[in-house]
Amino acid sequence: MTLTFLFVIAGVLLIAMAISHSVIKRLPITTTLLYLVVGVFIGSAGLGGLIDVDIVEHAHILEPLSEIAVIISLFTAGLKLAAPLRDPLWHVPVRLAFVSMAITVGLIALLCVAVLDFSWGAAILLGAVLAPTDPVLASDVQVSGANDRDHVRFGLTGEAGLNDGTAFPLIMLGLGLLGYHDLGDFGWKWVAVDVLWAIPVGILIGAFAGIVVGRLVLYLRRVYHMATGFDDFLTLGLIALSYGVALLAHSYGFLAVFAAGLALRRVVSVTEEAVREDAAASQRKRPKPGLEADEEKIAVHPVTAPTYLMRAMLGFNEQLEHIGEAVLVVAVGAMLTTGIFTGSALWFVPALFLVVRPIAVKLGLLGMPIAESQRRVMTWFGIRGIGSIYYLTYAYEHGVEGELAETMGELTLVVIVCSAIFHGVTVTPVMNWYNRRAAM
Repeated sequence: MTLTFLFVIAGVLLIAMAISHSVIKRLPITTTLLYLVVGVFIGSAGLGGLIDVDIVEHAHILEPLSEIAVIISLFTAGLKLAAPLRDPLWHVPVRLAFVSMAITVGLIALLCVAVLDFSWGAAILLGAVLAPTDPVLASDVQVSGANDRDHVRFGLTGEAGLNDGTAFPLIMLGLGLLGYHDLGDFGWKWVAVDVLWAIPVGILIGAFAGIVVGRLVLYLRRVYHMATGFDDFLTLGLIALSYGVALLAHSYGFLAVFAAGLALRRVVSVTEEAVREDAAASQRKRPKPGLEADEEKIAVHPVTAPTYLMRAMLGFNEQLEHIGEAVLVVAVGAMLTTGIFTGSALWFVPALFLVVRPIAVKLGLLGMPIAESQRRVMTWFGIRGIGSIYYLTYAYEHGVEGELAETMGELTLVVIVCSAIFHGVTVTPVMNWYNRRAAM
């Protein structure tokens, strides 16, 4: 397929989605499902046969693409969560991201060893690839605003943001057991570096970057009317800085990016609270938004600067997120072949969605004061997607090959596709049902 045809297909798809987005929001389907259909149509399994993508052969391309999509989405998830870390709301996502995810990896590993005859290294690796829920494809069940304190939406958003980083130690453990990563004698290096160092250092680096950049920009805008007009650059710069420094420090960049988004969101929230009190005391008025010429006044006004900064960064990031989703989900659809829907895949998917996920969520949330309707929604929406593509291609690029690579690729693609279909079709009716129950 020539580059010209790729431009035509991309143009038609993006224009069609822009025009039909408001209609799609009212239907029991998601944009992810439509991207998947387009990918199948133009791929080798569809009518088009216009592009040929293989997850093993093209891992060197898919890994950086999925990596970029995930870090953008993680930063977006962090920006959406305004609750301070001491807020009890965080108990749910933290338990889901650490306890439930570890249980998920363990249960998947047991299935792979017992039924698929995997070695423990391969089983743990596949479990870690499939355990994280996806921040890219889960936007329909995420928080709707800074004041959204719903346990389900906050929990699923926080889980997706955290567990893409907390899965990394288990990825490294699986690779180490397969001989592709140095675990050290009796696993000391894995514990010391991949767990005790990489997790907290990644979080601290991202938090520090978010706090420093957020305070500096707001200070310059509110006091000196500087640092305006390049909010898109600011967003990309903070993502790249926190991610790059975390990798240089041999820590987890995914956690750093999520922490940077959280920290920036918290800086803005604290500043907003302070300026509201100051405005109330001094009767300072907000500028009236009007002509585009007033944009800079809103961006630097002491009262509106924090809100303006957050809206600009979040809006830009969400657009990047949608573009990344479109590219990679279309690629997933193009990679599908009828041969991947084997007997093992057909039982593995329902086992993951209907047995492993519910058990992991219920055990992870034991003792939490959460309504049964909330538990049910969280057990169902363990959405898998682009994060699994990244971890899988990461494993390929670090030595996994041959029959194991093919089997892991087939199972991962089937899980992602089935998640896009079943979760995509049910998200609107399930969330409508949940919202009605919550309103009672």
